[in-house]
Amino acid sequence: MSYPSISLIIPTYRREQILRDTLDDVLKQDYPNVEILVIDQTETHDPKIQTYLENLAKTDKIKLFRVSWASLPAARNYGVRRSQGEIIIFIDDDVQLPENYLYTHAKVYQENLDVGAVAGRVLDRMKLADSEKIHDSQDPYTVEILPPEAMDPGIAWYHIDLVHTTKPQEVISTRGCNMSFRREIFTKYNIWFDERFRGNAVREESDFCLRLRQTGYKIWYEPDAYLVHLGEETGGCHDLSTRSFSYQITFYHNHFLMALKNLTSSQQFRLYAKLFDCHVLGNPPCNKGGSPIKIVVRFLFYVLGFIDAVKTTFLSRWDDGQIYSNNDNYNQTLKPNDSLESVS
Repeated sequence: MSYPSISLIIPTYRREQILRDTLDDVLKQDYPNVEILVIDQTETHDPKIQTYLENLAKTDKIKLFRVSWASLPAARNYGVRRSQGEIIIFIDDDVQLPENYLYTHAKVYQENLDVGAVAGRVLDRMKLADSEKIHDSQDPYTVEILPPEAMDPGIAWYHIDLVHTTKPQEVISTRGCNMSFRREIFTKYNIWFDERFRGNAVREESDFCLRLRQTGYKIWYEPDAYLVHLGEETGGCHDLSTRSFSYQITFYHNHFLMALKNLTSSQQFRLYAKLFDCHVLGNPPCNKGGSPIKIVVRFLFYVLGFIDAVKTTFLSRWDDGQIYSNNDNYNQTLKPNDSLESVS
């Protein structure tokens, strides 16, 4: 059987041994036609890890790109522009892969010409642990078919469960640590990751997928295309503490920006209401502490995040926000925005 060529892109930021472990797993894959691109945003590595990466690059086992900035959406765009594969797969830098991982992603595209993206199952260590606290270990929590709400852009983000769902089906979005796309999504339809999504870049893949769905392609959830997401507490795309002011503002900013860009007024209202109910008031599925002081503080972040997202949207009339791509002259035939003058 002939399999499509694959580009596996791994953005990384301030990861050391866990990055090496991830790459060791990747290199065990026996897929016949794959290139591995590592987009390294780390200022300085541990010498042993730096030597390890350089040796892999010298022996052509990986393509290593060092950049002087840190942005997960920009790193993904940067990698796509330097890739050759028919299928582009993105994984995080703290995952474990089964042996047939690449084959499983490729098979979905071969068998389904109407599929433009594959959302793989994520065996998320933290979320699985949380579910075990709620559900008896004798009766593990699983989902077969997602509810209709999981396809509603206003509230889908609280019903789409790519951790516990066990059956293949169409979905509205992927998870950034395990997702793949046909190359033409970028080259033909000119859909790219929006670099205005900041910090830990939450919801940037949701924004991308909402725009992808406008092409008529389906996003297909394939539980067999699974990986284990370790969820390391340090490193990652921006290494922001979840307790920090910057993280909280960015979290709400990115949710509101996704809504302002893609949702109708009624869909926006439902998202804002659910965001408030879950993340401010702390109701399920967030299950946060509900002391009055905590609620007031979270509401303040909620309001500031909305104002920040409105500001971002307003400034986008003059600044498309693709600052990293605009400064990358690698290949002007692939560009995130038709209006850009100098893009790689």
